[in-house]
Amino acid sequence: MNRVKTLKRAMYSRAEYIFGDSITSLTETAGGVQATFRHSAPREFDLVIGADGLHSNVRRLAFGPEDGFVRHLGYYAATWQLPNYLGLGRGSVGYNTPGRLASVGADHRDTAKARAFFVFAAPQATYDRHDPEQQKALIIKAFAGLGWEVPRLLDSLQQAPELYFDSISRADVHAWSTGRIGLVGDAACGATIGGMGTGTGVVAAYVLAGELALANGDHGAAFTRYENAIRGYAQGCQKGGNRTGKFLALRTTIGLRIRNGLLSRRSLLNWTLKEGQKISTIDLPDYRSQLSQLSK
Repeated sequence: MNRVKTLKRAMYSRAEYIFGDSITSLTETAGGVQATFRHSAPREFDLVIGADGLHSNVRRLAFGPEDGFVRHLGYYAATWQLPNYLGLGRGSVGYNTPGRLASVGADHRDTAKARAFFVFAAPQATYDRHDPEQQKALIIKAFAGLGWEVPRLLDSLQQAPELYFDSISRADVHAWSTGRIGLVGDAACGATIGGMGTGTGVVAAYVLAGELALANGDHGAAFTRYENAIRGYAQGCQKGGNRTGKFLALRTTIGLRIRNGLLSRRSLLNWTLKEGQKISTIDLPDYRSQLSQLSK
């Protein structure tokens, strides 16, 4: 969160922020993109970049319905804040049964608070993404009857002022741009958890900005070079999201026992971490140097 605030502060002098609004239509014109908004007056932009996550509104308006790009991976995840009634320190504790994980850990910024994290296996459900009460009911139903701290954690869910709840899904878009509209991060190539969406989004934004600066107004060429540079890296990171639900909430008792046994081996854990580091590595161009050379 502090890094997000730092990025916002760095951009306030050069970017306009509009909160509490959303785009309702995008129409390409001869020299730009006409955007209409739910509350604000229509405006025209040279380019529109959708950096609005797995359930991207920009992607829906410019590329088509979400079900053409987002695939459910068989699990749901939820997290919410509660008092640290267990007095937890660093790390978290959890309870697994086949297809379900309930865990809780202290908030690293305020140890008086904790955060619950639940994952459960379920087929794709129809629910209102803007209705937290409906989402809470789905979580309570999925974890009904479990022991350990689950009943108390579910009680805290009833009082939680904010809730994150979503399917574990992945987005795959065959081309990350159309005309003057492009996508970055999870909107283009995302996974709900484990796909490094924030990191790939920041990297993608850097590369796209650099290619646009080098393109001298040729946005089509910039979009192509950006996608060629980032797609392989983003898809490599995205593979982690394919395994998240299966790893956290294995569907069989024997699967849980095998996973726990393997994770108790330090050598295997170290190898897993090293493999993850390989996937998340990319050599980035020095665009400032390239632009400096062009200006000479």
